[in-house]
Amino acid sequence: MKRPPLAHPFDDDKLKEECGIFGVIGVGDAANFVALGLHALQHRGQEAGGIVSHDPNSGFNSARRFGYVRDNFTKADVMSTLPGPLAIGHVRYSTAGSKGATAIRDVQPFFGEFSMGGAAIAHNGNLTNAAALRRELIERGSIFQSSSDSECIIHLMARSIQKTIPERMKDALRRVEGAFSVVAMTRTKLIGVRDPLGVRPLVLGRLGDQAWALSSETCALDIVGAEFVREIEPGEMVVIEDGKITSTRPFGAPASRFCIFEQVYFSRPDSIIGGRSVYETRRQIGVELAREAPVEADLVCPVPDSGTPAAIGYAHESGIPFGMGIIRNQYMGRTFIEPTESIRNMGVRLKLNVNRALIKGKRVILVDDSVVRGTTSRKIKDMILDAGAAEVHFRIASPPTAWPCFYGVDTPERSKLLAATMSEDEMRDWIGVNSLKFISLDGLYRAAGEAGGRDPKAPKFCDACFSGDYPIVPSDKVEEGFEMKAAE
Repeated sequence: MKRPPLAHPFDDDKLKEECGIFGVIGVGDAANFVALGLHALQHRGQEAGGIVSHDPNSGFNSARRFGYVRDNFTKADVMSTLPGPLAIGHVRYSTAGSKGATAIRDVQPFFGEFSMGGAAIAHNGNLTNAAALRRELIERGSIFQSSSDSECIIHLMARSIQKTIPERMKDALRRVEGAFSVVAMTRTKLIGVRDPLGVRPLVLGRLGDQAWALSSETCALDIVGAEFVREIEPGEMVVIEDGKITSTRPFGAPASRFCIFEQVYFSRPDSIIGGRSVYETRRQIGVELAREAPVEADLVCPVPDSGTPAAIGYAHESGIPFGMGIIRNQYMGRTFIEPTESIRNMGVRLKLNVNRALIKGKRVILVDDSVVRGTTSRKIKDMILDAGAAEVHFRIASPPTAWPCFYGVDTPERSKLLAATMSEDEMRDWIGVNSLKFISLDGLYRAAGEAGGRDPKAPKFCDACFSGDYPIVPSDKVEEGFEMKAAE
């Protein structure tokens, strides 16, 4: 099977989404609900997707495909092979495993057959001790079918001596380190679990009286008409069977360290996180930015689409008019034509175009969500100046990204992160803009609802990509030579 390009060739200057997971129990055509949920979570992974269902007559059934949900899981010939009242699904962007050479065997959900019956799991996140676990399991006779760190969970479950699949899953997850939200299923149960720090998201929804859904985000509950009930708590496992939910805490209850970049970029703006609208948090980031980094200008312009809410907040707080100075080609897609060199040289112009009539002669504030390598920022600056802008000022809705993420986000190695090698002034000069300012880490925390900013002794969020403060030691990477930030 020929696989499409990993991602759009001009999206290489953004942090890549992790994965999205969704599960439903208690409906007649669960796989169709899962397909809809995965469609709403497509922003979290565009590389591949998979669905596993269970039907009392035909047992477990699965379908895994490269590409978009809409291109694979809306076809009758595929969906008819996934009957039953219980199903889980996964959309993927590879953060672990064989990037650039992904095989269909790496696409989740993964399935295992145990003495008490089969089970399938879908995992969002990254296991930071997967390499060590994999070596140990292979030495003890395990045969791996994929390059994904998630498969370790299945093998650890197989080696457990517990009598039920939920208990075996607890055994397995107590061995792993890192970030994980898991949706799993047996013949009769839907299971959801978050890692002890709750780095990655997972929410619970209700469909009528007896049906339930688990999802990475609330926006996917909306698309299937499910009522948002609550978030699965950090370190919590829920088991749903016969319309009833059992909750346990197999890892204790340490303080939460939810990924703050979910607020900045990954989650859809119409989702709810921690009781707060993601859109409102992003708008408030713009408000904080305007307070921290004012500048005289004529127009506030978002870099679409992720910079839009922050740009709205910046414009409102500063009193500078908001305008759509850059227009996105909505039909571009992420799996574009294989680019020739001449097309590749067009760069972001294939995806973004400047609204020249609005930009010409203006002092423009561009609001973007982040700067990773900085290459796209330079190209956008050139486009704005080519359109006749008098000045270009960048305002960034996150602190400088100076450290890689090891918890389920595909980030470059540290040497390729612009903020790891340059000061803010050096980045400004390298990008070639009149000014460049990032929101402070305290400002980001305030925008996310922490009025006092970041407590350095007990930060509420995982902000390692900004601070270098890793709440979970990335032991595999340290073994490979990664140098942690020195203690202050």
